[in-house]
Amino acid sequence: MSRRTEVLLWGAQRVSAMVLALCVAVHLLTMIYAVRSGLSAAEILGRTQGSSGWFLFYTVFVLAVAIHAPIGLRTIIGETINARGRGIEVFVAFTGIALAAWGMRAVIGVFGGGAA
Repeated sequence: MSRRTEVLLWGAQRVSAMVLALCVAVHLLTMIYAVRSGLSAAEILGRTQGSSGWFLFYTVFVLAVAIHAPIGLRTIIGETINARGRGIEVFVAFTGIALAAWGMRAVIGVFGGGAA
């Protein structure tokens, strides 16, 4: 991979880490508030289904994971077993696509009201 691509991946991982930190904090604080308020899972779903704001929030969350995790996995594979090349790049790209697809399936299932 070119140096430019490596720098872009480094930047993408750092930006996605910042987004993830915010998303995890909001998610955990919201869940703690909901549990302490005595809300059941059904009540939480009732409040969130059809909500454009929460749909957008969790879509951003999923996309940040789908960007961050494969880049980190690529680095770990490269440093641990010294594997490089097209095969690893394809594997981590597929991993990112799979994470995005599975995550969005869950988001659509929860916020769209359908079965995930």
